[in-house]
Amino acid sequence: MRLTVSIALAFLLVLGLPVAHAKDTPTDEPAVDLSKIMGTWYVIARMPNPVERGHVTSRDEYTLVEDGKVAVRYLYRDGFGEPEKEVSARASVDAESGNRDWRVWFYKVIPAKQRILEIAPDGSWMLISYPGRDLAWIFARKPDMSRDQYRKLVDKMRDDYSIYTDKLKRVPQLREQVDRLGFEVPNKR
Repeated sequence: MRLTVSIALAFLLVLGLPVAHAKDTPTDEPAVDLSKIMGTWYVIARMPNPVERGHVTSRDEYTLVEDGKVAVRYLYRDGFGEPEKEVSARASVDAESGNRDWRVWFYKVIPAKQRILEIAPDGSWMLISYPGRDLAWIFARKPDMSRDQYRKLVDKMRDDYSIYTDKLKRVPQLREQVDRLGFEVPNKR
């Protein structure tokens, strides 16, 4: 119960973070085909926030449950030797935004918005932001990403979407990534 209350309070804190200057997604972008983004997405990088701080092997699993509704499972560990934990949520997708704007409901009462900025033509990566907030994520279909690809996506977030990327941290998905420069420190070693 204490963990649930702590997570709920952390989500509320995230919602109150300072405003960033992220541009809206251009309206001439094609609509996102929801069926193509269902499945597992590994969290390659994110802005530090109280909810996800120190998590490793983080990933989201999306399942289309009905028209405009997506079941979201966030899976993570506090360290590589720790048990996997799960947070379940449900997202409402705004069709008028080209399926780019999502309102994700945690514990059925805590809303959080997210915007899909861009998806790779081959569907291998996805850039996500929290509209009007200093939060952003890089997701990928595989748990690791080359340094060159990662740098290109960070530059794209900064240059094309005006996301302040200086605080972006990579998420350890593999044990050998712990203690590497640019990667977040796990909660437990």
